Amino acid sequence: MLKYLVSIFGETMVGLENKVLEKIILEDYSLILVDGKPLLFEIEGQFFPTVRGAFEIELKKRIVTVDKGAIRFVSDGADIMAPGVVEADSEIEEGDLVIVVEEVHKKPLAIGKAFMTGPQMVETNSGKAIKSITHVGDKLWSMEL
Repeated sequence: MLKYLVSIFGETMVGLENKVLEKIILEDYSLILVDGKPLLFEIEGQFFPTVRGAFEIELKKRIVTVDKGAIRFVSDGADIMAPGVVEADSEIEEGDLVIVVEEVHKKPLAIGKAFMTGPQMVETNSGKAIKSITHVGDKLWSMEL
């Protein structure tokens, strides 16, 4: 798992090697607790940070930035439409898990699955760019362990 995350995000994830990791298998995904905090999850065979994990680890890859008008909708769990995307990591491929952030403070709002490449998200003026999986304020965000 750690090798996979390091291959995506680089050295930022190496610090997890010295942490206590616990896996909890849930109905829709497996949650990975890092020193008791729900910072990672496994979905569709892929490991990825939760929204809380994206906040705490401050990652720089697989980032999609949305405009101010999209914040309310993304925070409520809506999928991300291409017209709301202002920036996207050029290495994002269709099917990748991504971190959705707001444009002013770059704070994570959601984790989703890309329906198009990063460049397509920025260039396209219509269509769904990302399927929201988890977002700020949902049951995973609110989970206390």
